[in-house]
Amino acid sequence: MVTVQNLIMRYGSRVLFQDINLKLDRHKRYGLIGANGAGKTTFLKILSGQINEYEGDIRVAPGLKVGVLGQNQFAFENFTIMDAVLYGNKRLYDAIKEKEELYMTGDFEDDATNNRLADLEVICVEEDPTYEYDVNIAKILANVGIPVEEHNQLMSTLDSADKFKVLLAQVLYPKPDVLFLDEPTNNLDIETISWLENELKRHEGTMVVISHDRHFLNAVVTNILDVDYQKIREFTGNFDDWYIAANVIAKQQELNNAKKEKEKDELEAFVRRFSANASKAKQATSRQKKLDKLVIEDIKPSSRRDPSIVFKPARVMGDEALSIVKINHSYGNNEVLKDVTLKFEPGEKVALIGSNGVGKTTLLKIIMEEMKPTSGEVHWGATIENSYFPQDTADTIKGDGTLYDWLRGFDPKRDIAEIRNCLGRMLFNGEQQEKSVVSISGGEKHRMMLSKMMLEGGNFLVLDEPSNHLDLEAIVALGEALHQFKGNVICVSHDRELLDAYANRIIELHEDGTYTDFKGTYEEFAEAKENGHI
Repeated sequence: MVTVQNLIMRYGSRVLFQDINLKLDRHKRYGLIGANGAGKTTFLKILSGQINEYEGDIRVAPGLKVGVLGQNQFAFENFTIMDAVLYGNKRLYDAIKEKEELYMTGDFEDDATNNRLADLEVICVEEDPTYEYDVNIAKILANVGIPVEEHNQLMSTLDSADKFKVLLAQVLYPKPDVLFLDEPTNNLDIETISWLENELKRHEGTMVVISHDRHFLNAVVTNILDVDYQKIREFTGNFDDWYIAANVIAKQQELNNAKKEKEKDELEAFVRRFSANASKAKQATSRQKKLDKLVIEDIKPSSRRDPSIVFKPARVMGDEALSIVKINHSYGNNEVLKDVTLKFEPGEKVALIGSNGVGKTTLLKIIMEEMKPTSGEVHWGATIENSYFPQDTADTIKGDGTLYDWLRGFDPKRDIAEIRNCLGRMLFNGEQQEKSVVSISGGEKHRMMLSKMMLEGGNFLVLDEPSNHLDLEAIVALGEALHQFKGNVICVSHDRELLDAYANRIIELHEDGTYTDFKGTYEEFAEAKENGHI
């Protein structure tokens, strides 16, 4: 369906891709993975025609509909939400709008008007044979969490998260043959992600998707495109299949090289011993020729670097961790928390989940005493030293100093080497530590916040969406760090792999202000919920 031939992409003197040749087939769904900066989004933009300055040839089979998930959340501010989704089928959108205009202003005594209306009707029938575009759009919008009473409001009335959901509905509505999706799970809650997985698994064309959600990739993709060292290598299977295969291949290469190294050493020793001996000269010459042909492969380590996240409590926790009593909170007439009473025992690791807007961030801010509840109390244990990862790190990480200066500002007496070590663990090398805080990306700010938490040494970690902007390697490292942590955790996340990695208690907030408190792993919680036991 899509072919890539001899693709070369350069940015100045830097070669991003070199001699890429791929064929993307029908009924295959490709997960595009690679380290941050490897060129995943650039490659997706080349495939979708958004970037044209490259060498080589990109071809989409004639007659196929191509859908590209938009990234500009403000492109449709003056559209109604319904029209923004309809715009995903531009031909149908234009025909409907022109029909509406002609019915309002056209001269029906004029044959040209009537002929044009007939032409437009043919387009509408071709694109929407059942005349149910409005029903289908309403259904998709409801599935991504936009309530029906908002469908005729302007896009400008929505927050950024909901605008992105509309863009997702826009690309899915026309059922394109070829789908290009860059981080489609951003801003989606767990239930909506599950719905999206089921939708994409039914896609009959081809698809290329970038995602940092390991569970999503495992559920949806049939093939992996791995971007590394200016190449794109295809693997059959999902992310876990690729992970196993990549490690096996690397191990095989190491063993093969070790075998060759041993053989080379033996040959060199033979040549040295017998080259001066006339009776052995023929054998020595033969072995020298073999030695000359023996090539020790240069195994490049992956360009990916795994952060080393280690949370070490500076203080031993006592018998009391945290309790919250009859927490109620309202925003005007909207009651988001209702009589929330919870006790957290030492060592518990909690996943706080729920759909967007149910009050997860509000509850964390109340727990961290950054916000006062409408009513209720928060009681921290006397030995607790908490450490907080806010949802919007941009509000915390600011100033005009360097990364090192910002981190040192929290504890000027801390050993310099320890501060630099915390930054290094999150992949900020010596030179990068001197970057200005104002110049770093959202992902870098998240890594900075994790550096700060490691430096603080808290025994109770409170994290609000820490996996946003992190790559797969960092998310896996964070899950392992939370699992190994000898203290308490409360974490809000929609990343199910992360939740599975550490949580032993699940608290789900509901839209009516109530909550479910489940003792067990996220996998056990999901199974119990599916079976109707909770």
